[in-house]
Amino acid sequence: MIVRIMGEGQIEVAAADIGVLNDLDGELEAAIQTGDESVFRVRLHALLDKVREVGKSLPDNSLEPSELILPPSDASMEEVREMLGDEGLIPG
Repeated sequence: MIVRIMGEGQIEVAAADIGVLNDLDGELEAAIQTGDESVFRVRLHALLDKVREVGKSLPDNSLEPSELILPPSDASMEEVREMLGDEGLIPG
């Protein structure tokens, strides 16, 4: 799966790693629902850090279609809320 982190580029993530990313996505959603800015910030960074950790960065000149688009690390809670779909940022 190709994931784009806005402002950073694309990362290829193996299907086997999607479960852990979904767990982190759920924690991020919970922080947004409670409106806790400090927990939101920690959860957003944890999700993005895990994507970077388990994924493989694609070259900057690669133009693969992104299956998921994640917000940048400095996104506001409202910006992330607007990006959430019915299944969070990471469906599944």
